[in-house]
Amino acid sequence: MELDLAEIHQLAAEQGIDAETLDESLTEALRLAYSKTPHAAKHARVELDDRAGTFTVWAQDEIPQEPTEEDSHPAPKLGEEYDDTPNDFGRVAAATARGVLNDLFREAEDKRIFGAFAGQKEHLITGVIQQDALDPNNVHVAVGGVEAILPKREQVPGERYRHGQRIRVYVVTVSRGMRGPEIVVSRSHPGLVRRLFELEVPELNSGAVSIMAIAREAGARTKIAVKANAKGVNPKGALIGPGGARVRAVMENLGEEKIDIVDWSAAPDEFIASALSPATVREVAIVSERNQTAIAYIRDSQLSLAIGKEGQNARLAAKLTGWKIGIESLETHQAKLKEQEAQAAQEGQTAQAAPAAAPEAAERTSDAASQESAGPSPQGEEG
Repeated sequence: MELDLAEIHQLAAEQGIDAETLDESLTEALRLAYSKTPHAAKHARVELDDRAGTFTVWAQDEIPQEPTEEDSHPAPKLGEEYDDTPNDFGRVAAATARGVLNDLFREAEDKRIFGAFAGQKEHLITGVIQQDALDPNNVHVAVGGVEAILPKREQVPGERYRHGQRIRVYVVTVSRGMRGPEIVVSRSHPGLVRRLFELEVPELNSGAVSIMAIAREAGARTKIAVKANAKGVNPKGALIGPGGARVRAVMENLGEEKIDIVDWSAAPDEFIASALSPATVREVAIVSERNQTAIAYIRDSQLSLAIGKEGQNARLAAKLTGWKIGIESLETHQAKLKEQEAQAAQEGQTAQAAPAAAPEAAERTSDAASQESAGPSPQGEEG
């Protein structure tokens, strides 16, 4: 049966599909197509002739075997191969070849896309928003002819996404789905803030400054802990930039979201005090290093600043440090300490008075004992 294999191979080669892969897929597809024809043999194979541009279906029939004493139900043997190519199989073969090519082209394209984006995981990409009326919960972002998905869970509360708007997104996952590569991007991931700063701060790329931790409530506030790896470098100043230019450039990509940059420290008490910025922490008491719990003591005038609106500042500080942080009034704490000191002093005075009173009690006891041993008075006897 004729089939223009030379043209098929040329089309496949243009898409980067090798001839061996094409032939394997084509022979299997033709075999399956033959098996669906009337009176098709149970055992068959397809042979391609690239030079002649033809293919042949070679079939084999089953030959029943006589039972023997050793084998009462012998398996049938296969007879010699014979050409069983259907006469009217040309149209089916052509349609089958087109289907195989389309599948291989789609698979090759999926591999290309997957390969291109697999290396972009946890990086920033820029795309154009494409709204899909059939998928209102998700935002579709076109990136170089490919659509990435910005799902509801990765969107920033209150952020609007307009059709045709250019947007920077963070690549969360790249996976193979049922319909090809699935690229999930985010606008709420803390990694987005990290990558935006890396675009603006050369010291981060050179290693002079490191971002040690990020805590983010997307659309509201982000806290970043930084440290210097080189002498003479101000890590907070590096991220802020001259006149605040660098941090301002990042914030332009985040809308109304605020950014706090604090100093990281290996000492938990210092890190906790820094994380509660902009409040000034007077003292941090480590309650349990094992359970990572601590109490920060802050003046009454700074308490609301340390806690933040609806507890946001304290919550972000806890996320940033990984510690459970209790916030208490410094004045109340100091008053408690003074009260405890006064109580301890009073207990000490009582304890000192007790030994002094003991000899007097002993003396009274001795006098009473002497009177009892003297017996009744002489006047009593005369009477």
